[in-house]
Amino acid sequence: MVAEVSPSTLAALEAALLNTSGNVPLHNRFRALFTLKSLKNDEAVDIISRGFADESALLKHELAYCLGQMKNTKALPVLENVLANEKEDPMVRHEAAEALGAISSMSSTDILKKYLNDPEQCVRETCEIALAKIEWDNSEEGRKHWESTAKAAQQTYTSIDPAPPTSGLLAGKAAPEDASPENIAKLKDTLLNTSLPLFERYRAMFALRNIGTPAAVDALAAGFSDRSALFKHEIAFVFGQLLSTHSVPALLAVLQDSQESDMVRHEAAEALGGIATPEVLPYLKEYMSKPDAPRVVRESCQVAIDMWEYENSDQFQYANGLDNGAVPGQAVGA
Repeated sequence: MVAEVSPSTLAALEAALLNTSGNVPLHNRFRALFTLKSLKNDEAVDIISRGFADESALLKHELAYCLGQMKNTKALPVLENVLANEKEDPMVRHEAAEALGAISSMSSTDILKKYLNDPEQCVRETCEIALAKIEWDNSEEGRKHWESTAKAAQQTYTSIDPAPPTSGLLAGKAAPEDASPENIAKLKDTLLNTSLPLFERYRAMFALRNIGTPAAVDALAAGFSDRSALFKHEIAFVFGQLLSTHSVPALLAVLQDSQESDMVRHEAAEALGGIATPEVLPYLKEYMSKPDAPRVVRESCQVAIDMWEYENSDQFQYANGLDNGAVPGQAVGA
């Protein structure tokens, strides 16, 4: 469904996202972004695309994520340009590649193949996963999955994920047998098996997310020992979707680890903001103003504090850029 809004509303959202006044706080720019994302129209794609001139890698990576989630092929040229710009922050390029996988157009396969050997590990790994997802989407299993998802009356997770959950967990809640200790152990083994393709390991990751029990959370947290920053950042993202308080200790450990990759710590901060328990707020405030923390971590904590405040308020929705509240939104993504 594509929402219709007035030109003046679009202009206001553009001014907020692009910070044309020079004094729009980053977290308000994020709210404008997610409002635009929910519109799903070509005008919103154009406005979001103009944001790639910004200097904030965090914002640009979120722009790419939103364009992928909108699944509008009009975004393909700008996403391909971002991926091809080797001077761009690797975190932004990775998100552009992932967005191409989310849109899942066969026309994107050539550029994704081109960067399979990129010098940046997170870029080449994302291209590998995106190519596998496009291939899977067009397979018999993939078509059955999307038919099943489309018919589901209620989906727990509405995001377009980089990989589908392992077969048997196609739509939201797991059957009781899927949450058995034996199945969780099997999925954990797949998750941690570095000899397997990343796409298969991601499928186990999202299957564990769909189970969502404390045991599944523990299995996911074991993935923070992996060598791939991309893999670890996706686990933090999944924890942000799950919103399980059981994941808070693992996420706090990641946020506080100065040796960890910026992209993993940033994702942990945003997940903590979404979980929004009282004990996480002091840590978010500390790292938002910590002088030696990387910029993307400080900015993520700023956005996460806004998310924390939203979750602990009576506000109807996070993406509240429309006065009439007619367009549903969601909290921050990848």
